This record gives sequence, C-alpha cells and structure tokens, in this order.
Amino acid sequence: MPKRSAGILPYRFRDGACEVFLVHPGGPFWAHKDWGAWSIAKGEYQPPEPALQAAVREFDEETGHRLGGPFRALTPVRLAGGKVIDAWITEADRDLATFKSNTFELEYPKGSGVTRTYPEVDRVAWFDLDTALRKIHASQAPLLQELIRLLA
Repeated sequence: MPKRSAGILPYRFRDGACEVFLVHPGGPFWAHKDWGAWSIAKGEYQPPEPALQAAVREFDEETGHRLGGPFRALTPVRLAGGKVIDAWITEADRDLATFKSNTFELEYPKGSGVTRTYPEVDRVAWFDLDTALRKIHASQAPLLQELIRLLA
C-alpha cells in the first residue's frame, strides 16, 4: 500500500483575483530553493485516521491555524515515488503574521553527529494563481490546475 499524505489548499479573493496559500518547507535542503519548492500544507497519515481529519491536523501543525471548512475534495495526486496526496480546497483568509510551525530534528551536516532543530515550514505566503503554478512543486501543480477549473 502506498504512503499517503493529506493536505489543504486554502484560497481567497483579493481585488477580484484568486490567491492560494502555500508553505515553504523548512530545513537545510530547501533553504535556498524557491521556484518549484513550495507546497500545500500537508503531511503523512495512517488509516484508519480519516484523510480530511489528517489534512486539518497537518495544516494546524504546519501553520498554527485551524481551518473549519467547508472543504471540497480534489482528485488525489500520485507522486513519482508512489506516494498519494489527498487534498481539499476551502475558501479561507489567514493572517500571515500569526504563522507558527512545528519543528523537527535532523543531523546536519549528515554524518557530523550534530542534531539541529528546524521548522517544518519556514515561510507561508499568498500567491496569485500564475505565480503559484511556478512556485509549487511540479508534482502538486495538478491540484492548482483543478482549483482553477473548479473556479472557472
């Protein structure tokens, strides 16, 4: 059975244009990457935990914000490695100033014996759809494309 992640793609309208909320992964690997590095707020889960419940939990852990919905399911995306991302959209507006992510520990540099603590998400931002399509990791672009179709 493939690993699964669940996440939420919030969107809002500003001055008649749609914007989406994306997160930038923390840690040394992503530190100097921007284009193609952003993601929806998501994380792995294990059944029997319901996927939507996991998505709400992961969004809260990665951003410090709890979303209440309503949620609309998107078509799951299968990544090249086989992992499946279950995702939902919801119209929501969040203040970026109150963003707070959970953390993880990593030996860095690898083999150094030094363990460092990093935020799981180091930045969050609202992007217009054209910019978001260039910022988001290519494997997640179908989620944005489906949102665009649903809003048309």
